[in-house]
Order: sequence, then structure tokens, then C-alpha cells
Amino acid sequence: MTSRPTPEPSPTRDAVSAGGIVYRHAPEGVEVVLVYRHSERLWALPKGTPNAGETIEETALREVREETGLVTRIVEPVGEVRYAYTDREGARVQKVVYHYLMEPVGGDTADHDHEFDRVEWCHISEAERLLTHRNQLHLLQAAADRIARISS
Repeated sequence: MTSRPTPEPSPTRDAVSAGGIVYRHAPEGVEVVLVYRHSERLWALPKGTPNAGETIEETALREVREETGLVTRIVEPVGEVRYAYTDREGARVQKVVYHYLMEPVGGDTADHDHEFDRVEWCHISEAERLLTHRNQLHLLQAAADRIARISS
């Protein structure tokens, strides 16, 4: 009986992104910003990858500005999402995405980049319903708790 060769393990790498949960108080309650990509029917929180030399916080602020058109300030960290996937080259990627609670201080959602088709303010309960990646729900819930604490 011949034995089969042991398959080579897939290469692995780590990846980091950062983004934000931008909120405002509206007459109907707290609203947050979601970005939408029609081709994937994707509703998401704005986030992206660091540029060389950027801190995680700088990345979060820049990515939110690019993807939403809003200039924001960080209020506090909200949490992180960890997940794994296989990239196009077959490498296993272990990713962590850091999220920050943010307040808008300027800008306009009409000035968002072309990465997403729409940028929408949604009541936080509607955002929880729309969010495509369900592993981010705990971030919206944590943000709601922090906003309630800050506002009281």
C-alpha cells in the first residue's frame, strides 16, 4: 500500500482594517451611517485598510471620510470583528477590523467616493436589520449602549 503525500499547508497571513460607526441624534432617535454597494447588495459599516505609516485611528478617520464624505472625530473605541477567509491566491487570511464610535464634524454624504453607490443615515434599529455582515451586529449594539451612556 502506498501512502499519499501530506498536502502542503496553505500559507496564512494577517490583515487589519479600521472603520467607524458614525452617529447623530435625529427626531426619531439615533441614526448611523451605512454604505451600500448595489452589485453585491451589500450594506456595511465604512472601513478600510491602513496606508503605510498610518495608525489604526488615522485609518478609521480617513476611510470613513473617503467612503461616506463625512469628516468625523473619534469618540471612543467600540470593538472589533475577527474572521478568516481565503484570498484569490489561496492564502488563508486572519483579519481583524477595529471600529470606533464617531461623530460627524463636517463634510457631506454626497461627497463619498466611488467605492459605494449610496451612503445613508438610518435609524440604528433599521441599520441592524440592513447590515449584511451579521457578525457586525454586536458593534451596533455596543454603539447604542455607549451613545445612551454619553447622552444621559
